[in-house]
Amino acid sequence: MASRCCRRWLGALRPLAAVLLLLLLALALAVAAAAGSPDRTAPSRPPLVLPLTLSYPNASRLAASRARRALADGGRPSARMRLHDDLLTNGYYTTRLYIGSPPQEFALIVDSGSTVTYVPCATCEQCGNHQDPRFQPDLSSTYSPVKCNVDCNCNNDKSQCTYERQYAEMSSSSGVLGEDIVSFGTESELKPQRAVFGCENSETGDLFSQHADGIMGLGRGQLSIMDQLVDKGVIGDSFSMCYGGMDIGGGAMVLGAMPTPSDMIFSPSDPVRSPYYNIELKEIHVAGKALRVDPTIFEGKYGTVLDSGTTYAYLPEPAFVAFKDAVTSKVHLLKKIRGPDPNYKDICFAGAGRNVSKLSEVFPNVDMVFGNGQKLSLSPENYLFRHSKVEGAYCLGVFQNGKDPTTLLGGIVVRNTLVTYDRHNEKIGFWKTNCSELWERLHIGGAPSPGPSGDPSSQADFSPAPAPSGLPEFDVGLITVYMSINVTYPNLKPHLHELAELLAKELEIDSRQVRVMNVTGQGNSTLIRWEIFPAGSSNAMSNATAMGIIYRLTQHHVQLPQNLGSYQLLEWNVQQPISRRSWLQEHVVSILVGVLLVILLSLSAFVGVYLWKKKFRGQAAYRPVDSVGPEQELQPL
Repeated sequence: MASRCCRRWLGALRPLAAVLLLLLLALALAVAAAAGSPDRTAPSRPPLVLPLTLSYPNASRLAASRARRALADGGRPSARMRLHDDLLTNGYYTTRLYIGSPPQEFALIVDSGSTVTYVPCATCEQCGNHQDPRFQPDLSSTYSPVKCNVDCNCNNDKSQCTYERQYAEMSSSSGVLGEDIVSFGTESELKPQRAVFGCENSETGDLFSQHADGIMGLGRGQLSIMDQLVDKGVIGDSFSMCYGGMDIGGGAMVLGAMPTPSDMIFSPSDPVRSPYYNIELKEIHVAGKALRVDPTIFEGKYGTVLDSGTTYAYLPEPAFVAFKDAVTSKVHLLKKIRGPDPNYKDICFAGAGRNVSKLSEVFPNVDMVFGNGQKLSLSPENYLFRHSKVEGAYCLGVFQNGKDPTTLLGGIVVRNTLVTYDRHNEKIGFWKTNCSELWERLHIGGAPSPGPSGDPSSQADFSPAPAPSGLPEFDVGLITVYMSINVTYPNLKPHLHELAELLAKELEIDSRQVRVMNVTGQGNSTLIRWEIFPAGSSNAMSNATAMGIIYRLTQHHVQLPQNLGSYQLLEWNVQQPISRRSWLQEHVVSILVGVLLVILLSLSAFVGVYLWKKKFRGQAAYRPVDSVGPEQELQPL
């Protein structure tokens, strides 16, 4: 009886099983068809990976196609270059220089006190780990060593000229001299030029441990990049720098002549008086009162030297004591505290608040009076630095210069100040400005490029040049960026969302387009993989949009706040978009899964009902004792 019941049940399920198998087969075919749809990019196709080096023949063509603006010295172009980093975190500002063919990129400290430009050489036996790979002469088709001659010091085998530089902080650099093509970036009017530079074989002290690769020498001297370019006649004998403020960093630099603001003040600079860039400082006023010191104190030894490669300001002892006492007397309501570094006796004050724009309400203004009577006014951010451990506290960025009678003015003094080193006219100009808005205030059109035109009345278009050549012409569906940030992972982790928002803002895209895909700690740095998606519901961004994003990244236009350090772009790649599918193609799997669930539920219900009926049908119904029923065959005992 049981076997006949099961056979009847299985027989009833055969049609349903056949339907179920057909649906499963259809589902498998649909999934396979959707995965292998011809309008999708084949998954086995690798993404397009492009190098980070710039294609300078293309960049030169773009620069040459721009209209030349007349410069003050006769129409020669200038090299417009962005500045990166900041004084508090790094102690210096850097710019990007490209050496060789193809170009190799380097982050170099802009230093008006140095007369040679140098980068670590691939053969260096004592060089630290810096921001970029070392220069490899063998990879440059245009490199040539500077052969030994009577005008230089030579190496041991008398085959190549050498250089050696030692600095006051007891660091040093030495190596050989080479000559190669030097490029200044795609925002520069100046075409790449051949120049002599140092290829380091040894570095010590701060040079060994610094993040920057090397030095860009802007001082006076035969090996100075400025002297070489001026001697070639390709730029005017002048250069300008503008350092960002306390909370901004970055800035801009122009090699060559540029328009002079009408209210720029000047100090004579005598090249005979000193080999460094000097000014005629006569007095320092604090809160309107002159320091009670002999005016000749600022003329000792090299006089008053302006050095962009030095972080702070250093005064002879009597001037420092007078300055310290004058400032301290004006901030007696603030609490005097210890400095951030126990190794130094910094003079610091707490309770001033975080808002830099309101520091003038607490700290006195300072004026520097030049020999010609003109006066440069300094705001508190020009002689203070932020305490790194106490919020709302600040320290004096002016120190005693040991027993040296030289007055040394470093980068802190010229924050948010355009400084023009007019070597041709032997003077240095100062113009207080917001360096992040410099080009707009000079009435230059197309603002993001760091370089004013030579004609103040002209409206030049200095919009960013395209990204490196080689980007294919198809629209882009995804940009993947690999970035290293010189902050440890535990310190960076709480700021990842902030970092993504900042990156989107700097790239001028919606924050929803930027996603953190992977974060890995690596010693004192953090490796991050970003993915940048098309805007909105689109599945692709135009080639021009992708080029603009990549350009900003490769040219280090993304400025990070101090607490997030600086970044190094390791690699980027692009992928073609996945073509859009119809609504049915997008949802075929969901539809079939839904149908399958309905069938399974129906089948379960059918089986349940069938078993319920069978159970009650097999039970004997109640019958009266006298009712007629079928006879039952007696079974033998």
